[in-house]
Amino acid sequence: MIRRKRKITKMRGSRTVGGGCSKKRRGAGHKGGRGMAGGHKHMWTWMVKYDPKHFGKYGFKRPPSSITKVNTVNLSYLDENSEKLLEKGLASKENDKIVIDITDLGYEKLLGSGKITKPLIIKAPSFSNLAEKKIQEVGGEIVNI
Repeated sequence: MIRRKRKITKMRGSRTVGGGCSKKRRGAGHKGGRGMAGGHKHMWTWMVKYDPKHFGKYGFKRPPSSITKVNTVNLSYLDENSEKLLEKGLASKENDKIVIDITDLGYEKLLGSGKITKPLIIKAPSFSNLAEKKIQEVGGEIVNI
């Protein structure tokens, strides 16, 4: 078989392959421990030089009570599923327009992503400017709850 790489001849026949005493290569005793062991003790100078930000706290964590998750829904979803919502009784019909209250569906904000093809009357606690613009272009309206 042909060799792809050159045959290595360095250290052939030597017992410890350049590692000094054979005991020194056993375990992690010669290294002063494994991983980050001794970072606060015998490897402190290494920590100061190579990982100075290892200890301590950085940044700010917001309290969970101040974080509010807003459930959003896109216009395209309401447009595509308006007939299904009518069948299920989650929407009603007034003057050839479908009335959808997004709070009944579990949403809190209306976003303007996607296309809208039919006039809808949507009741929502909050909505984006783009959603309002798209609904009014088609002939629908938004009712702020």
